[in-house]
Amino acid sequence: MYQKLYSIKNTLNVMLFVIALMSFSVSLAAMPVPAPPEVAAKNYLLIDFASGKVLAEKDADMKIEPASITKLMTAYVVFKEIEAARLSLDDMVDISEKSWRMGGSRMYLEVGSSVPVRELMKGLIIQSGNDASVALAEHVAGTETAFVQLMNQYAMQLGMENTNFENSTGWPDEKHLTTARDIAKLAVAVIREFPEHYAWYSEKEYTYNDIKQYNRNKLLWRDETVDGLKTGHTDSAGYCLVSSALRSDMRVVSVVLGADSEKARASVSQAILNYGFRFFESHTLYDEGEVLSRPRIWKGEYETITVGLPEALAVTIPRGEYDNLDAVMDIDKNIQAPIAKGQPVGQVKVSLNGDVLASVPVVALETVEEGSMFQIAKDYVLQLFN
Repeated sequence: MYQKLYSIKNTLNVMLFVIALMSFSVSLAAMPVPAPPEVAAKNYLLIDFASGKVLAEKDADMKIEPASITKLMTAYVVFKEIEAARLSLDDMVDISEKSWRMGGSRMYLEVGSSVPVRELMKGLIIQSGNDASVALAEHVAGTETAFVQLMNQYAMQLGMENTNFENSTGWPDEKHLTTARDIAKLAVAVIREFPEHYAWYSEKEYTYNDIKQYNRNKLLWRDETVDGLKTGHTDSAGYCLVSSALRSDMRVVSVVLGADSEKARASVSQAILNYGFRFFESHTLYDEGEVLSRPRIWKGEYETITVGLPEALAVTIPRGEYDNLDAVMDIDKNIQAPIAKGQPVGQVKVSLNGDVLASVPVVALETVEEGSMFQIAKDYVLQLFN
């Protein structure tokens, strides 16, 4: 009898332990995301690269001087010229007296020399060379002033609504302004559009003219998951750093502006990067062009049509909440031919615990023309009965 009671008591204890453990697990999954850390910077922004979701921010729309962060746009314009085959990395650039005389950070170009675009881009990205910036600007557009017009045109295309560039270097100018949010848009564009060149942003050193210089982004030494992007500093702008890090399959981008020192900008950037990875997770639910369904199409040359999303759909959620995601696809039941590729035919909604995270159109992934007269007549009759 005593053994039986002991066994029952043991069983109850185990059950209570399991229930407590389950409750503990649930409470962990439902644990709220804490507020972002308090950091010593005037402005900052942290976003998930895949979804664009803002994970943390402070005065991200305040206009500030970007200092050498400007060179992200200088490089972007050059990359665009290479992409359009109007420029090659092997093209030789004549170094003008203006570029040679530039102060601040330099790669120490020699006036009258000719330097390949490839070397100037490394000097621009790794060493933050003001002389390289001006040399590239003059080569691409004839003058730095003309090049700045290209910079502002691309800024508009990227939706950088609160940005105005006055030079290619970030040299102080009261009209040379941007915001943390606009810089994040530019950083994402650089990473997404030019992956073949992005590796330059992770290089720690570069030697030109027998002078070795080191990348000023200290996070490249401190955190192996960080692979870019750009530092900046002037007396008026303070110490700035745009960072990007990739851990597992999640990339985040941070913009820190107006820190008090080189050490502070690195520490602040590290803190908010860690915050993003610790409390959020990113998932690409559907790829661009992935076939999600093959619904019926009426009066067409085919009986079905492939449908999917025009762009990849990614969501960023608090860690541990993936199983609570819910995706619903609503496809038009009366799709009629002709229909063009890219034409909307429905919608996908993704929700988390009842809150809609994303609502995007489902589109035709192919063009379907009208079918024969017989097919049209047959489908007309079938639709009457349906």
